[in-house]
Amino acid sequence: MPTPQDAKDKASGTYNAAADRYDDPANSFWGRFGRDTVKQLHLQPGQHVLDVCCGSGASALPAAEIVGPEGSVIGVDLAADLLKLAKVKAENRGLRNIDFQIGDMLDLKFPDSSFEVVVCVFGIFFVPDMPAAVRELWRLVRPGGKLAITTWGPRFFEPASGVFWNSIRDVRPDLYKSFNPWDRICDPVALRALFNEGGVEIVNVHAESGTHELASVESWWAAVLGSGYRGTMDQLDAAARDYVWKVNEKYFANSSPLAVEANVVYGVAEKSA
Repeated sequence: MPTPQDAKDKASGTYNAAADRYDDPANSFWGRFGRDTVKQLHLQPGQHVLDVCCGSGASALPAAEIVGPEGSVIGVDLAADLLKLAKVKAENRGLRNIDFQIGDMLDLKFPDSSFEVVVCVFGIFFVPDMPAAVRELWRLVRPGGKLAITTWGPRFFEPASGVFWNSIRDVRPDLYKSFNPWDRICDPVALRALFNEGGVEIVNVHAESGTHELASVESWWAAVLGSGYRGTMDQLDAAARDYVWKVNEKYFANSSPLAVEANVVYGVAEKSA
């Protein structure tokens, strides 16, 4: 199992590299599921929100719009380049109640019970010790407040994902992944168990099945380079990258447009008042 520092270095390196394609129009799934998570929290004006693994602001920005100038949002992420994107978007929207900062979800520098709402969308699975991360996030929730964790469901981006990984195996078997980090919590039972291990006994968990349309192989390439797959691609030499591109291009030539699976599991817990 990787050490916490190994996991931090890998996540920050991957997503700093992915920042150049992260907000590509083809990657609208970030904003879609960020907004959907926020909708389930029923935020109120004046509340204080912490968004951990906030990326470029997919959930932090809509939260800031809802809590208004009397409230506040702090977005925390390991990837400085994603935070730069988030700051620009906040400025463009005229949001002055939001702050973005580099931080580690296992060691957040806030006092206990600092926020009415704590959010973590597509991030909890990057740490080896997920229950420890849940305990740290739960520590920051005020009595009567909420913790929301959103994760990917099964069959992430299939069938395109399978084509991609099989092409990786052809050129670099050592980089082939037989599982993704979110596979540990890709169903309601596993996500509920994670909350429980982290000291959160009562949680509302539900799964939603969905799809994401990829109009072309270029759209798929934007998703690959603007997501966690970027870490794998950046380890390939030019010949291997060309091979992977051609295999995926051939697949999409016979399948475009393609609707890939985008299944999500949501968990929301409310701390006793």
